[in-house]
Amino acid sequence: MSQVLSQHILLSFDIEEFDVPLEQGYKDFPSEEQLRISRQGTEAILHILRKKGVRSTFFSTVTFWESLPEDLRKGIYTDGHELASHGVFHSSFSKEHLAESRQKLASLWDGTDVCGFRMPRMMPVSDAEIAEAGYLYNSSLNPTCIPGRYNHLSAPRLPYFDKYGVLQMPSSVTPLLRFPLFWLSLHHLPLSLYIRMIRHTVRRDNYLNLYFHPWEFAEISCLPECKLSYTVTHNSGEKMCRRLEAVIDTLLADGCSFGTFSDYYRFQKQG
Repeated sequence: MSQVLSQHILLSFDIEEFDVPLEQGYKDFPSEEQLRISRQGTEAILHILRKKGVRSTFFSTVTFWESLPEDLRKGIYTDGHELASHGVFHSSFSKEHLAESRQKLASLWDGTDVCGFRMPRMMPVSDAEIAEAGYLYNSSLNPTCIPGRYNHLSAPRLPYFDKYGVLQMPSSVTPLLRFPLFWLSLHHLPLSLYIRMIRHTVRRDNYLNLYFHPWEFAEISCLPECKLSYTVTHNSGEKMCRRLEAVIDTLLADGCSFGTFSDYYRFQKQG
């Protein structure tokens, strides 16, 4: 089992309903198809993590977690991964969902506590409400600028405890230009360039927080129901599986260690 050492690699997956077609105008995309595609991608992710022997954190919506077959839920648990909250639904949110999702997921997670949260699409969420709902950490900040989404160029790049005692764990960006290292970058940058950027970042920060989605690892480029944008489909499916494996292999070869977000929280509390 991986231990959290000097260079902290936090690999996470936002497992959720595949509602990208709804965002792109396909309002009749079936809910069961949304869940099927994300289940397919989750299976591919688990296969990669098992093969590489690394642990990660799965931020799940209640809707998606309830749709998973029991053997898939059990596989995530027995492989030593962490379950955290991604809300009740991916497409809608109210502050009541913070406590509701935490409680429901915990009841479906063999009685183990759910102590982390990530807001869908990295949208704003109240620090006070996160603390009130009982979370220990929050990973809802991408400290960069995504036109049309958010501008967080002045936000902290590295983890910090807020005034409520919650550990805020931003997604990783490069140290100087704050270029985002999230899922879209692995899809569209040359793989060698992306790997150089993450290696530079983890050597500088001793911290690397990368997140992806299960549908990226499913075959979504030729869906009969809709034609998705190149932004989403480029290097998806098996190509994305190979890219993620190359990232993990590089970091392992560099002596980095993969752990869960709760591992990192405990490390910070002890420090």
